[in-house]
This record gives sequence, C-alpha cells and structure tokens, in this order.
Amino acid sequence: MAKKLILISILKFLTFMTLFTKSNTQSPNYVGDDCHNSKEQSLTKTYKSNLNKVLSWLSSDALTSKGYNHTNIGGNTVDGVYGLYDCRGDVTGSFCQFCVSTAASDILQHCPNRASAVIWYNFCILRYSNHDFFGNLTITPSWQILGSKNITKPQELEKAEDNMQSLIREATLVTHNLYAMGEFNLSNSPSSQKRYGLVQCSRDLSDNQCSQCLEDMLDKVPKCCGTKIGWQVLAPSCLIKYDDYMFFQLISQTSAPLPNPADQGGSSKSITLIIITIVIVLVALALISCCIYFIWRRYQSNKDGLPLESLDDLIQGEDSLHGDLPTIPLIWIRQSTNNFSELCQLGEGGFGPVYKGNLVDGTEVAIKRLSKTSCQGLEEFKNEVIFIAKLQHRNLVRLLGCCIEENEKLLVYEYMSNSSLSFHLFNEEKRNHLDWKLRFSIVNGIAKGLLYLHEDSRLRVIHRDLKASNVLLDQEMNPKISDFGLARAFEKGQSEENTARIMGTYGYMSPEYAMEGLYSVKSDVFSFGVLLLEIICGKRNSGFYLADHGQTLLIYSWRLWCEGKCLELLDPILEKTYIANEVMKCIHIGLLCVQEDAIDRPNMSNVVVMLASDTMTLPNPNHPAFSVGRRVREDESTSKASKDISGNEITMSNILPR
Repeated sequence: MAKKLILISILKFLTFMTLFTKSNTQSPNYVGDDCHNSKEQSLTKTYKSNLNKVLSWLSSDALTSKGYNHTNIGGNTVDGVYGLYDCRGDVTGSFCQFCVSTAASDILQHCPNRASAVIWYNFCILRYSNHDFFGNLTITPSWQILGSKNITKPQELEKAEDNMQSLIREATLVTHNLYAMGEFNLSNSPSSQKRYGLVQCSRDLSDNQCSQCLEDMLDKVPKCCGTKIGWQVLAPSCLIKYDDYMFFQLISQTSAPLPNPADQGGSSKSITLIIITIVIVLVALALISCCIYFIWRRYQSNKDGLPLESLDDLIQGEDSLHGDLPTIPLIWIRQSTNNFSELCQLGEGGFGPVYKGNLVDGTEVAIKRLSKTSCQGLEEFKNEVIFIAKLQHRNLVRLLGCCIEENEKLLVYEYMSNSSLSFHLFNEEKRNHLDWKLRFSIVNGIAKGLLYLHEDSRLRVIHRDLKASNVLLDQEMNPKISDFGLARAFEKGQSEENTARIMGTYGYMSPEYAMEGLYSVKSDVFSFGVLLLEIICGKRNSGFYLADHGQTLLIYSWRLWCEGKCLELLDPILEKTYIANEVMKCIHIGLLCVQEDAIDRPNMSNVVVMLASDTMTLPNPNHPAFSVGRRVREDESTSKASKDISGNEITMSNILPR
C-alpha cells in the first residue's frame, strides 16, 4: 500500500507540474472580436437562457471532443441559438477546454446584448448566432495582427507565400484535416533561418470552402503585412499565421514538414538534456513530497473514521472525482447561480453556502459551495464525495457532479422541490399536509435508506447526523437522506469506533456517542428513533422540554407507553387520518431504538421488518436514554453558524466545536 500511495503521489505531482508549467507558459490570449460590427439589442429572456445553455455546453464538450463541435438550443425559432467552438489543431483536451471556457466567459462581457458574436483567442475561436451558420463560409470581417520585426530581404515575402500555399494544399487536399502547420528554411543553407507557419479552417467547412477562405486571407498579406516577419490574418471561418519562432505545439501528424535532423543535432541534444534534468528534479521533489505526505497520512489515518487503506481503495485518490462524477465547468455554475448571487442562495451550514441552479437541459439542482474559510467544510466535502458518489439508493440524495476549478470546490445535487422534512413537520401550516399515510411512508423510506447504508452498501456507513433537516423530500414526497459530511465507514467485521471529536446535533446524539465518543450503527438507530417519535408527535425533541410537558420527548413518550396512553403522543392534526395499530407500532419501535444501552437497540434490518409486519411480536422497550442538550433553544445544534432558511436544507451540517 505504501508503494501504491507513493506511485500515485508521484504521478499526480508530475501531472500537476506539467499542467502548471503548460498553463503558465501558454495561456489563452485574447486576440479580438467582431462585436463592433453588430448592434446591441434587447434580447428576450428565452434567448438569453438558450445562449447561456449553449455557452455552457460548448465549455463542457471541449474537454471530451477532438477540439471542435457545435450545437443548437431552441431549434430554428426566434429564440434559437447556434454555437460553435474550434480549437487550434495542436490544442486538445483540457487545454482546449480552458481556452473555450475562457472565451465563453468573456464573450458576454466583450459583446453584451448581441444576437450574434465571434471571439478569438490564440488557441481557439468561439461563435454564436441566432441564425444557422454551420457550414457557411464567412470571410468578413477579417483582422490582421502584425509582428514588430521588419523583413531584411524582399524575397522573404514571396518565400513565405509559397510556404503557406504548401500548407493550404496539405490541409485541404492531402490530410483533409482543415489545418496544417510546419517549419521552413529561408534558404538551402544549413545555417538558414527558420520560419513557422499555420493554417486552419473552421471544421464545419468543406475542403473547397476552406481552400477558398485561406486563399482569400493569403491574398491580403502583401497589402497589410508584407514588410513584417510575423503576421496573422484571420476571419470567422479561417486563419493563417506566420512567424520566426515555433508558436505551435508539435503533434503526431503527417501534415507538418519534418525538419532535417542534421540541422537540429546540437539543439536536439540540448533540449533532451534539459528535459532529462527537469524530469530528475521533479521526480526527486515528488519523492520527498510524497514521503512527507505518506508519513502525515499514516499519522492521521486512524484518528477518526475510515482507515487509510480503505479510504485509498475507495476513492483511488482525488483524480477519481473525475472518473466517478461528471465534471461541471465553473463557468456554467457561475452563470447558473448568477455568479453565486444571494438571490440564488438556499441556505448555509458548516460546509458552506448552497445555491439553486439549473443544468444545461433545464434540470434544477442544488449546488454546495465549500467555504474557503472553513476547515471543517473541507473534511465534509471529502466525505460527501467519498460516500454519496459511491452509494446509490432511491432513499439517498443523488450527487450529479462536481467542480474543482480556480480554488472552488463545488458539489451538484439533484434539487428537492419539497425541501426538507423539518420544513414541513415543524411548521404549523405545512404540517397539515402530512397525513398519517404520508408520514408512515416517509418513516419507511428513511428506514430503508439507513438499512442500505448499514448493511447493503459496499462499506458499512454510519451517517452520524440523521435528523429531520437532513431528510429531503422529492416532488412525490419520497424521503432522501442527505448531508454525509459527518459520515464514517467501517470495514467488514468492525462494529464500533471511538473519536475525540463529538460531531452531530443536540437531541439526536446517542448517549454513548455524546459522552464517550463511541459511534456505531446503533448511533444511527438512536437518531432514527428520535426522528420517528418527532414524526408521530410533530414536535422537535430539542424544544420539547421547553413546552408545557416539562420533560424530554423520549421520557414523555416512555411514560405514556407505561401508562397505556401512547396515542396521546399523536399529533392532533392526525386525528382523522391515523391508523391506531400503525401508530402504536411506530411508537413501540421508536422506544426500542432510543433505549439507553446500545446493545438493546434493534438493527435497521429488524426495524424495516417490524415496520412492514402487522403480526410480529415486538420486545418490550427498556427505559430510554437521557436527551443530550434538552435545555437548549428550539432546534439549537452544536453549530452556531448554521441557519435554517434553506428551501432545500441539503447543506445543514451541525458540528461541535473542536
């Protein structure tokens, strides 16, 4: 395992250094746009929405495609939007996406309120319009960019035109790639100066259209650029570029004329030596870094929760985020949340704020944003990814994607239109809609979700923060357990764990966890029992003591049970809808779950069976545990920072100060 960790760390470090060096030496530079050729106009709300979806789609697609693609959203209607991106032939993958995402972000700033626009960067072009331009040749407007050096020999212009003509033929007649690049000698002398050229067309054109566009651009060179060594001429459909340095990246293609090895002997050896030196230095740094990291991880691994080996097996390093989850571009999230506007914010907890947004297809989502100042939030972020990304069940909230860009860490969830259980259960008006049939269905769904976590998932997962605000309700009022920020996993055969950091919510924590730091599946069973009794009576356990009863919900329920008056616990709203034997059964199960001794509490598998059976004889419950934090204010948790204003309380995590 140690060797495996070191190897992963080395690969990750080298990958990071490569991307860091690349992104710092070759970042997309703005070249120009055609906004001055179009007028600002009042765009409809639908057109703006379709435009944002097109730009988001282009940004996302650029990572997986071969450097070019186009799309249309809204069809051939007044509000339909057509969009296209095309990266330079030597730029692909994440760097292409970097350029396209930058262009998509900037085009609305450079060209506000335009029905059509084009923006150029040195590595890509991005276009959109309210008219279908796919496959149409567009050579106006055109731009020229000149270098600062003047030519010293008049014949260089003629030589340059001949060389560019050869690239045009190669791009359109030989490879049909619609782009080509190459290196040229100004003369036949071994010491001849080098020149470099590139031609490229938008890849929605035909060979003939591409040739026509490039020829037209080349015809402009003598008039605009003939006295300069470096120049670039471009239009929406094509570009040509010529200079005295290698501005493109060498790629595997037959289109680039191969340089003479004899001309490059000394430089090749120097470059090889430099590369070897850099690799040796990077490997040495990587080994030192990963050794330090490994020692630190070994020290931290068993302090709380899942052991290091199990964690590595589960997530295979941070890179697995992209393998298990779709990566959603930050530009889309910014657009979808109006740049994290307060108007889109649903709530905030220990993890950080949560926002409402939309996917490209219009699907509503909830977006968790890791607070940059929250250390505990980082731990919760890792847990959310580790568990929810790996676990799938109809009664668990679904994680749709993630984003790790520009120091932002975001998780995108399905949006629960009916908010949380607490939003309905503890509201006098909304509780009227929760009849007994619906409440009993919610109880069963929560129980099945916990059973999956405890016994049917890959690992035995302990939620550690089950409560009404962490149970979300979908459009059909089906319950889904959320917020796995405090969750921990057990290996096979492991039954309990101890921690010095007590994290959870007052009123739901089992006594052995609150007092001794011991948690197990029986800790979740206790929380489920509290929640079950809350669902029956419609009151919070944490605020029950302050009511007229003068005692905790657990003790009050126990006394009613012992006196044979357990139906008095029932929420008065349920008088016309309740089924007596089901209510009594649920109170009985709730009291079994909150027994003081964890050994006496049933497993969730037994709970699910008991809920489904009408004939099963249940054991008598023992005295319930005391209620931790019974004198705190209503719904007070161990976190002073959480606020309960969320329409989708997916972010609510309550943490005891460490």
